[in-house]
Amino acid sequence: MIAYVLSRLWQAALVMLVVIGLAFVLFTYLGDPVVGILGADSSEAARAAIRSELGLDRPMPVQFLDYLGRVLSGDFGVSYRLGRPVDVILAERVPATVELALAGMALALLLGIPLGILTALRRRSAGAQALLGVSLLGISVPSFFMGVLLIWLFSVTFDLLPSFGRGETVDLWGWSTGLLTLSGWRSLILPAITIAVFQIAMMMRLVRAEMLEVLRKDFIRFARARGLSDRAVHLRHALRNTLVPVVTIAGLQLGSVIGFAVITESVFQWPGLGLLFLQSVAAADVPVMSAYLVLIAAVFVTINLVVDLLYLWIDPRLRADGGLEAARR
Repeated sequence: MIAYVLSRLWQAALVMLVVIGLAFVLFTYLGDPVVGILGADSSEAARAAIRSELGLDRPMPVQFLDYLGRVLSGDFGVSYRLGRPVDVILAERVPATVELALAGMALALLLGIPLGILTALRRRSAGAQALLGVSLLGISVPSFFMGVLLIWLFSVTFDLLPSFGRGETVDLWGWSTGLLTLSGWRSLILPAITIAVFQIAMMMRLVRAEMLEVLRKDFIRFARARGLSDRAVHLRHALRNTLVPVVTIAGLQLGSVIGFAVITESVFQWPGLGLLFLQSVAAADVPVMSAYLVLIAAVFVTINLVVDLLYLWIDPRLRADGGLEAARR
C-alpha cells in the first residue's frame, strides 16, 4: 500500500511538472509581457530594461527553472489587467468557486445516489421510468440555458432569489464565505442548482447501471440464499460494491465543476475562478491564464489521488497487492 501511494505521488509530481512546462510556454510565447506591462507606445530602451529586470533576456532553460521556482513558491507574477499579484487574485476568487462546486456536488450526491438506487430496485415501475426520462432531459439541457431558465423563473417572474452576484460575505480566518449570511445562501441556490442538474442526472443513471450490474452477481444470490433481508443485501452488499466507480466519477466531476464552471459563473456573474478566467482570456491576461492552468491541474491531480485512496476504505479487498491497479483498469 505504501509503495502504491508513493508511486501515485511520483506520478502526480510528473504530471504537475508537465503542466508547469505548458504554463511556461503559454506565459513565454502568448503575447509579449513587456508590452503588457509598459504598453504598445513604450520605447525600446524601456522595454529592454524591463526584459533585463524580468530575466527575459536569459537562456530559455534558465528562465524555465526560474519560473518553476517561482511557481512552487506560489509566485505567478502580476496580472496585466488588474496590476496586482496573481496569487492574491486567485486567493480572493477560490472561496467562491469552491463553495459553489461543493454545493452543486452535494446536491448531486444527496439526490443522485438515492434516486439511482430507487430506479434500480424498482426499475419496472412507472415512477422509475419517469425519473429516467427526466434525467435524460437533465443531461441534454445545456447549463447556460438551465441558468437562464432558473433566473427567468425564480428571479424575474416570482422575484424570489437574486439573479447575480454572491451576496453578502464574511471573512472567516482569511476565507471569504457567503455561507454565514442569508443573502449568501439565497445567492448560492440558483447557480448550485444549475451545476447540480446535470450532475444529478448523470449520478442517478450511473448508480442505477452499476447497481443493476452488481445485483446480478453471484455473491448477491449467495447473500439471499443465506436468508439476509432485502435491506441488508441492497445496502450492505450491493451498494458498497456500487460505490467504487461512483466515487471515481464523483471525484472527477468535482474537479470538472471547479475547473470548468465558466459558463455558470458567467451567467450568474459569480465572482469565482471561472469568471476570472473568462475575463482574463478576453483581456489576454497571460499570467492569470497560466496560473489558472496550473491551479486546475493541481486540483485534478489532488482529487484523483484522494479518490485512489478512498478505494481502500470502500473495498478492503483492494488493499491486496495489485488490487488497486486492477480496480483502476
